[in-house]
Amino acid sequence: MAASSQSSSGRKFWLLGGGIILVIALYTGGWFYAASQLKTTVLRAIAPHDSAGVSGECADIDFRGFPFRIGLFCSKVDVDDNVNGVSASFGELRSAAQVYAPGHIVWELDSPAEIRTAHGLSINAEWANLQSSLVTKLKGIDRSSTVIDGLKVVATSSTTGQTVNFDSTHTEIHLRQNGADLDGAVAVMGSNTKIKDWPQVFPQLTASADITLAGKAGMIDGSDEKGLYGASGELRKAVADIGDGRTMTVTGPFSFDEEGYLSGQFKLEIERLGPWRDSIKTTFPEIAKSVDTAAKLLKALAGGGDKVSVDLVVNKGNATVSGFIPLGSIPPI
Repeated sequence: MAASSQSSSGRKFWLLGGGIILVIALYTGGWFYAASQLKTTVLRAIAPHDSAGVSGECADIDFRGFPFRIGLFCSKVDVDDNVNGVSASFGELRSAAQVYAPGHIVWELDSPAEIRTAHGLSINAEWANLQSSLVTKLKGIDRSSTVIDGLKVVATSSTTGQTVNFDSTHTEIHLRQNGADLDGAVAVMGSNTKIKDWPQVFPQLTASADITLAGKAGMIDGSDEKGLYGASGELRKAVADIGDGRTMTVTGPFSFDEEGYLSGQFKLEIERLGPWRDSIKTTFPEIAKSVDTAAKLLKALAGGGDKVSVDLVVNKGNATVSGFIPLGSIPPI
């Protein structure tokens, strides 16, 4: 009996030990699978596209945090879009998720960034800090938030030689799937823009926009391949503020056709029309007379007041006030 009992205990011990080893093996395999999924998800957030022509690579990839944290580190990130002729490179990437919540990912990306297109446009960007978090669902990304401090961007066209410099003290981008729709909110604070060979008198600007794109939830992770072409949505509110009460607000529905031209029925509200007129005339002195004429007309529509509310109609890129006063053309996206 004693020998039989000892043999039974031995079997139980080895079964228990084997079970523990099996659990550890399964956990380890699951951890590395989750780490590989972390890489795929973060790269998709950086370059959202679901096409075979788009690839993202992490240099010197290193997985850390085992066993309770899933971490991904790369010394450099490269993205190539062979379909649209776009390539990009970024600095060091650090991302992590807790084992008990692998769908909630936080990541940081270091500058510099270089983006190049087949059309001769190159963009170089630097920032002091870029942090982002995203929440995944069974398939794809459900929502994401990105905060950038100390952003500096230089865009150069090799075909025209034109250079645009942009900087912002603080930038936020928030995206989320809302059923089949995509909700987006963007805020840019303390921004400055300088264009080569233009008068360097653009005022410092704070701007925000709140928008919904109908049926475009897949744009957040690239599963919607058409992007803005053929899209429609609602601009709930876009505000530009250059200080001293000078604000401009635009709201209304809009759409893009298959060629990328914008159409929409917007409500445009301008606070302190006079200072806005003076600011635009200082920035673009060559169109001062046209600006004066437009300001007088807008003031007449406002009954002589300094707060203006007018209908801004855009039809296939052609913008007008109330459908009959031409403002100019908006190029396709």
